[in-house]
Amino acid sequence: QVQLVESGGGLVQAGGSLRLSCAASGSIRSINAMGWYRQAPGKQRELVAGIFSGGSTNYGDSVKGRFTISRDNAKNTVYLQMNSLKPEDTAVYYCNAEITTTQRGVVGLVAYWGQGTQVTVSS
Repeated sequence: QVQLVESGGGLVQAGGSLRLSCAASGSIRSINAMGWYRQAPGKQRELVAGIFSGGSTNYGDSVKGRFTISRDNAKNTVYLQMNSLKPEDTAVYYCNAEITTTQRGVVGLVAYWGQGTQVTVSS
């Protein structure tokens, strides 16, 4: 069993900053890619940022230059530093991780999701 637990969401004024954290725990053999997605009301879930095991990163166009993703492999944790927040960044943010895990004695690569954390940016 693997769990992703997110923290750090909240309410902030436009121009402010927030830092999200997502910690993975459980039967983890290794973690490949980790990332953050978001979903605003009435919209599809979209990629915010991703980071691979080697450290390479990618970002959605709307957050480039404002958000920074990082990870602490020793803690199985991924972070999202969000600066210069805008009202259009308001959404539920979800953590995602591709984890090699053992289930019923079988090793496999599984994508897990966190429960989501609300980020609200007021104008």
